[in-house]
Amino acid sequence: MNIERFAALLEADFYTGVPDSQLKALCSFLMDRYGLDPVHHIIAANEGNAVGLAAGYHLATGKIPVVYLQNSGLGNIVNPAASLLNDKVYGIPCLFIVGWRGEPGVHDEPQHVFQGEITLSLLDNLDIPAFVLDKAATEEELAAKMAEYREVFRQGRQAALVVRKEALVYNCHPTLSGGHTVGDNCQPTPPGGRSMDDKCHPTSPDGRPVGDNCRPTGCSMGREEAIGQILAASGDDPVVSTTGKASREVYELREARGQGHGHDFLTVGSMGHSSSIALGIALQRPERRVWCLDGDGAALMHLGAMAVIGTSSPANLVHIVLNNEAHESVGGLPTAAGRVDLCAIARACGYASALSVDSPEGLDGALAAAKAANCLTFLEVKCALGARDDLGRPTTTPQENKTAFMAALEGKA
Repeated sequence: MNIERFAALLEADFYTGVPDSQLKALCSFLMDRYGLDPVHHIIAANEGNAVGLAAGYHLATGKIPVVYLQNSGLGNIVNPAASLLNDKVYGIPCLFIVGWRGEPGVHDEPQHVFQGEITLSLLDNLDIPAFVLDKAATEEELAAKMAEYREVFRQGRQAALVVRKEALVYNCHPTLSGGHTVGDNCQPTPPGGRSMDDKCHPTSPDGRPVGDNCRPTGCSMGREEAIGQILAASGDDPVVSTTGKASREVYELREARGQGHGHDFLTVGSMGHSSSIALGIALQRPERRVWCLDGDGAALMHLGAMAVIGTSSPANLVHIVLNNEAHESVGGLPTAAGRVDLCAIARACGYASALSVDSPEGLDGALAAAKAANCLTFLEVKCALGARDDLGRPTTTPQENKTAFMAALEGKA
């Protein structure tokens, strides 16, 4: 099937994923049509990262995202598909386009054989209906399947197109929108024309160079205290908070202040993907400042997301890592964040501003700087280990949270 007709039948304007030789026609088409415009096309660090981006896109627009991947990447989507997208959790619709390597009966490399055998059953186990697209598939068949899938999407579910070898063709010369051939090593200038090497506020508010090695051990500032300051600074801006006790504290602080919960997306599952969700929202809503409350363990789990954020470089995103050097929500075992310079990583990934604080006074200054700056900002907040014994859990369902959050983004709450 011609890729241009294929794309027209999908009726999508946002694609993200990891390139695959089986999907070469699609990947070349996307580079030719969109290049590396992050509003429409993002090459993700991994397939799970792509699912987080897709979720953020849907939350910001209400539209259906497309995630493309080789079937060997299905393992990377299992967690976010099952604990974020699924209709028993948030019910976020998404179309997956999956290149089928190792298809039974088709010779392939050894590493693809078993993955090919279980591809359809794995999608079935994830409750993702799949349509196999081969060279004989007609536009009428795909149109009928997409009509069927739109009802699936309306139910907050996901669907997949599994693409056999040579099922998609593209005859146009694959070039980027700027005239570069696909694969040229060009560094895209982010929206607004600012070079990714530009820096603003490269030191912490107390004058300490970013990256100074002050560790949370001995820090007196509690995480809930820090979150309270952040929520006060964020005002009516959208907030995406990470899995575990941080989101529980966000919820309880809003309850205590009588503020409602429409401005917060509480990422109850899919650990490590809250920053990707926040990026997806920030790119589609450039008029809104988006705050991401991340954890040190979560950030390390999918560190590649920071590279994608830095490359996309949305000026309206503030990425905050609450670093207590521990997986606190699951027992307090240590993370590697005690020996990792997160600010240096952020700067290397292209964040324009990287700040590190370990006191309420420093945090106040950093938050003021983040609000004043018109650039992608990273903030490490070093805080003490520990939470209240009586810390509760959200009393609303994830789908109620999603509905309220999307309504607030639209100004309907």
